[in-house]
Amino acid sequence: MANPDATPLMPHATAAWLVDNTGLTFIQIAEYCGIHILEVQAIADETAATKYTGRDPVRAHELSMDEIEKGQKDPNYKLKMSAQTQDTIRRTRGPRYTPVSKRQDKPDGIAWILKNHPEVSDGAIGKLIGTTRNTIGAIRDRSHWNSANIVAKDPVTLGLCSQRELDALVAKAAKKAGIAAPTDNRFEGDREALLEELRAERTAANEARAAEEAAANDETAA
Repeated sequence: MANPDATPLMPHATAAWLVDNTGLTFIQIAEYCGIHILEVQAIADETAATKYTGRDPVRAHELSMDEIEKGQKDPNYKLKMSAQTQDTIRRTRGPRYTPVSKRQDKPDGIAWILKNHPEVSDGAIGKLIGTTRNTIGAIRDRSHWNSANIVAKDPVTLGLCSQRELDALVAKAAKKAGIAAPTDNRFEGDREALLEELRAERTAANEARAAEEAAANDETAA
């Protein structure tokens, strides 16, 4: 059975490729890759902390050209990952790997979850961040060797997980604890305006690219 929440093995690199090679909207790319729309914006603007090398999801058999074409024709269409690829991902996905450059940020991300979502279990935090229960316990009781320098920071901002993964984790823990899941109001009121602005920018970029190609073709013909 297809999993609607399955994401590419390399979501940010895949997003970079889709931004550069398709006319998909930022929100379509964000939903398919399981990352926040502002992360896609940062990749498109090349302001992300790390410059990602694009990864072709078509060559990786994670997405078909038919799906991309459907998405380009309909901005509201949600891209679907190959069912066969989803099965492969489920079989091969193991403990979360965190790049060496990000590992020093793990304690800050763990502290943020402990502070803002105490209902989330240590086991769930460990799977999300890629750490051990002992480390989580040490950060909680401030016996961690680097406690003096740990500052609670949003793990999504730190690049330790995606917004979708964090939201799903919190919602699941809230449901289990019998409490209402918190609502993210950080972009309330300007979300639609942001999306419209991003769509307009994307359209303008596509039109400019088409104009450049047309001009180049005219020069070649001349």
